[in-house]
Amino acid sequence: MTKELTQRSSKPIAIWLLIGVGMIIVQILLGGITRLTGSGLSITEWNVVTGAFPPTNNQQWLLEFEKYKATPQFNLLNFDFTLQDFKHIFFWEWFHRFWARLIGIVFAIPFIIFLFQKRFKPSMVKPMLILFLLGALQGAIGWIMVASGLEGDAIYVKPTKLALHFIFALGLLCYTFWFALELLVPKEKIVVNPSIRKLNIGILSVLVLQLVYGAFMAGHKAATAAPTWPDINGHIVPPGMMPARAGTDGGNNEGLLNLIDNKITIHFIHRGLAYLLLILIVILTIRLYKIAGSSLLHKTRWWPILLVTVQVILGIASVLLSLKIVPNHWGPFEWMAQLHQLVAMMLLLSLVWIGYIVNGIKSKAT
Repeated sequence: MTKELTQRSSKPIAIWLLIGVGMIIVQILLGGITRLTGSGLSITEWNVVTGAFPPTNNQQWLLEFEKYKATPQFNLLNFDFTLQDFKHIFFWEWFHRFWARLIGIVFAIPFIIFLFQKRFKPSMVKPMLILFLLGALQGAIGWIMVASGLEGDAIYVKPTKLALHFIFALGLLCYTFWFALELLVPKEKIVVNPSIRKLNIGILSVLVLQLVYGAFMAGHKAATAAPTWPDINGHIVPPGMMPARAGTDGGNNEGLLNLIDNKITIHFIHRGLAYLLLILIVILTIRLYKIAGSSLLHKTRWWPILLVTVQVILGIASVLLSLKIVPNHWGPFEWMAQLHQLVAMMLLLSLVWIGYIVNGIKSKAT
């Protein structure tokens, strides 16, 4: 009876957290749309309250447009934009920020209700605080990222800050998902297998690095630098990845900076990590099929291999379709890039799921 009451009291919290997971996924996808449409620098200020509402009359629109005209992106790239063009990119950045505010409301209001209902156990307090801190930190990093594209001769945000924003968003996503699993998955469904757990942690580490390089690919708009497959512009190991002197690749990258600045180097690492992930997940899947586990594990152990296979296919298609990119136009490449990002999140969550089911750690929240 006590166990049933505990599960009943925790279930609304778990559902609330899973709604948050879904909203965070949508928010990350909106971030992808914002990037692909070049909308991220259209709003040059961060007004927490007044910024929640878009311009409502022509005078307000012209005022926002004048602010955008002062940015390097307008003067160096979008100098031919009309007010209508500006309204289009403004919408996506505004909606991205609006959805972030909505996530804050969806987390805050039920939190107050659950607190009033005394549904939170003492063991939930620390995870809740971490959850809210991660959300606030993500908002701050988002603004730091935007600010990096409003300085000097920048026409886009800095790729390193884009990667940081993306990875912290995924961290928030995984933390919320893990917290929900602690409230939903019965302890008897968890399988104790330290070797598979270590392998899964290793795969997650490689995946995080791969996601960072995915953000570098996006931030540098590197897809068109090598729109070929399986080779990279006719080479398996392309030349020019680590130029001996500044300027040999069209920039002033030297030494280790090439790992995050050189588009061909980024291509090579991103593709190599994809192949490594595919191999590691094949090994993980084989091992998962060899162990005796709960029915829950048996029903879900094929998720990572399916998702990584789809992800590799989408990655190849994105590279090949990059030649069809048309500035300020949503086309086949943009659709493929969005699907690529969505499946990347699903793959990450599937590995978090396996990591929870095969860990043997007793849940503290239930």
